[in-house]
Amino acid sequence: MSSSISTPLTTIPEFTGERFLPSCSGEIAYEHWHRYAFARRFVAGKRVLDAACGEGYGSALLGAVAADVIGIDIDMATIDRARATYGDGKRTRFIASSCAGLPLPSASIDVVVSFETIEHLAAEDQLAMLTEFARVLTPEGLLLMSSPNRRLYSDARNYVNPYHQRELYRDDLSRLLAKRFPAQRWHHQRVAYWSGIWTEGNTESPIAGAVEAWIGDGQRVAAYSAPEGMYFIVLAARDAGALPAEEVRVSLFTDADESQAKRAEAAAREVLRLDGLLRQKAVAEEQYVGHIRHLETLVAERERLVVERDTAVERHTAHIHHLEALVVERDRALSEANAAREEDRPKIAAL
Repeated sequence: MSSSISTPLTTIPEFTGERFLPSCSGEIAYEHWHRYAFARRFVAGKRVLDAACGEGYGSALLGAVAADVIGIDIDMATIDRARATYGDGKRTRFIASSCAGLPLPSASIDVVVSFETIEHLAAEDQLAMLTEFARVLTPEGLLLMSSPNRRLYSDARNYVNPYHQRELYRDDLSRLLAKRFPAQRWHHQRVAYWSGIWTEGNTESPIAGAVEAWIGDGQRVAAYSAPEGMYFIVLAARDAGALPAEEVRVSLFTDADESQAKRAEAAAREVLRLDGLLRQKAVAEEQYVGHIRHLETLVAERERLVVERDTAVERHTAHIHHLEALVVERDRALSEANAAREEDRPKIAAL
């Protein structure tokens, strides 16, 4: 059964690494979509709690086969986007709540699904969450959860996820789960690159009964039917009875060094590095533009001051010229007065 998921109409948040977004691609998309596709077999016709549901894409996927799905996330903005994108009706609902304090009645849930949640909690909250899961589950209820393998996820890669509070080794997780859920069946998940060899002829499902496979494109998940191969591999004989009785339905291969995965991981790191450089370049350009604008402001201010200075100089020069003219006029008047006095001197002497 396939299940379509509509493209969100709300504003798509920026991917920070804390929460998976259905618009993401690559290994992280394989991991997250695969988990929910895997979970569908356990939830058909069941009452389901999707704990730490995030954007709600998984709740919607489970809701296609479950009787009822309640998606819970601690972030209200995330819940609002889930409601706006996938609806909030009778069959699929979204509630803002902590997983360590579920607003649900006891024994009201058949299956709890909790993917990539426990590592985001401190030790005391991890046990509190499991205690709450046990409370809301029926006595026959099932918990389906995932957790990063600390040995491979962090230790082997010398990697620290800033959003993880307490990652667990296998034995630690097993002991923690055993406090509330002693019966355990373990599965492992890992993204790898494979070459597949499959039998021809069964058009309904070439790999039915041997391997479960899913295919998704970010909007829907469906059962995977192997396409026509790039190459034909033929096992031939003169007589049909000479062909081996046992038929190999699926054969998978990957290189021991995981060169393809490492190449893709290196390419992803390079993309992240280049994105970082682009962001740094954008910041530097913004700072440069700001500096240029500051310099332009200083130049404009300098030009204003120069104009004011020139205006003042012109005003002072004009005043000086005016004073000089007054001096000239004064000297002329004095000269005329002296001349007149000299002319009057004989007359005065004759008196």
